[in-house]
Amino acid sequence: MSWRPQYRSSKFRNVYGKAASREHCFDGIPITKNVHDNHFCAVNARFLAIVTESAGGGSFLVIPLEQTGRIEPNYPKVCGHQGNVLDIKWNPFIENIIASCSEDTSVRIWEIPEGGLKRNMTEAVLELYGHSRRVGLVEWHPTTNNILFSAGYDYKVLIWNLDIGEPVKMIDCHTDVILCMSFNTDGSLLATTCKDKKLRVVEPRSGRVLQEASCKNHRVNRVVFLGSTKRLLTTGVSRWNTRQIALWDQEDLSMPLIEEEIDGLSGLLFPFYDADTHMLYLAGKGDGNIRYYEIGSEKPYLSYLMEFRSPAPQKGLGVMPKHGLDVSACEVFRFYKLITLKGLIEPISMIVPRRSETYQEDIYPMTPGTEPALTPDEWLSGVNRDPILMSLKEGYKKTSKIFKAPVREKKSVVVNGIDLLENVPPRTENEVGKGQEGTGHLLGAAWKATPLLVLPNRSAWAPPSPGTWSISL
Repeated sequence: MSWRPQYRSSKFRNVYGKAASREHCFDGIPITKNVHDNHFCAVNARFLAIVTESAGGGSFLVIPLEQTGRIEPNYPKVCGHQGNVLDIKWNPFIENIIASCSEDTSVRIWEIPEGGLKRNMTEAVLELYGHSRRVGLVEWHPTTNNILFSAGYDYKVLIWNLDIGEPVKMIDCHTDVILCMSFNTDGSLLATTCKDKKLRVVEPRSGRVLQEASCKNHRVNRVVFLGSTKRLLTTGVSRWNTRQIALWDQEDLSMPLIEEEIDGLSGLLFPFYDADTHMLYLAGKGDGNIRYYEIGSEKPYLSYLMEFRSPAPQKGLGVMPKHGLDVSACEVFRFYKLITLKGLIEPISMIVPRRSETYQEDIYPMTPGTEPALTPDEWLSGVNRDPILMSLKEGYKKTSKIFKAPVREKKSVVVNGIDLLENVPPRTENEVGKGQEGTGHLLGAAWKATPLLVLPNRSAWAPPSPGTWSISL
């Protein structure tokens, strides 16, 4: 029998990336030069947050999405941390609440006022202390309100109940620095990658490790749950130092289902998965391109679609939630690309080309919305519930919610019978120096914002006519 090529029909085979024009970008932003492997960017339907370079302490900008163009150098910042900010994440259910973590060992919760910042913000709604080393990652629970996960360089994951402002659980199964955390759809499982070259699937409430993989041929860096397919995808490095992706069954991590080499570059590969379209996006740190694939339920599981190319290298990427997309333009995904060399944030829209101008229901199924499915007490008691879905057809309706911070006194933080604050290591000389510089930085920012002199109206003055000039010797 003669060989015939295999053709796949897919509604996403012609998806293309479209970069925004310069006037719709965010320009003049001093993006952080920190080499920590995070995105340093967080986006929701109202605000864009970017970690910035600062002389002392840590700060980040919060800009309303409609305020595109050039950002003034003295634009107000969130600058309450004493160390560099390493990660920021928006609350998925309350759009003006953002969590940040820092080298100063703290996790802080900030409430952004309506319309954005008018002055520097230094007071957080909540300051959470429980880690004894710097905190590198924060993640909100996908279905429960006010449950926050933080991973520190003390090899621990703390689960915070923000209703009481305390850590309620601790996951203490890692032997090295945690590199990445990812939840499944209902938040009942947590997948982590670690510097000890192991991939773990953990039950977060008990801290019990359900599955563990020692990746000898595939050194894992990042992991993402593939929706409700009961599969995981990891990016990492092969034994020949080539970039590689691997697909895993979450119930059996003994061997990956497939491994595929991408290229020989050295930058970290960030995976992004869209559960509505079953598309996987791969973006390398320092690369200018974004590859995208379609995930199938049968072999070969992974089908390459296309690649968005750009000459400007990306430091990190923020992702817009589904309810913030432009459905009239058939936009299925939107990145916010950090270009450090230009101080630029560039939106990149992934678009399905369609001729019809009506709502395309086949590419916009019901998607997780902005209403929590559980309260913290329900989730902590063992209840699991799928996210509450919403349709994008009617457009996103903003709901005004208020975050109430608990009033509490300073005291010891005891989790699993251990006082986490009992033996906090002293700050290094470098951290002490940065803290002192941060004070001067805040004073300098306030001084710059104070008007010192009001000049008269120069337009009223005019030079004398040429006939009136005289020179006396």
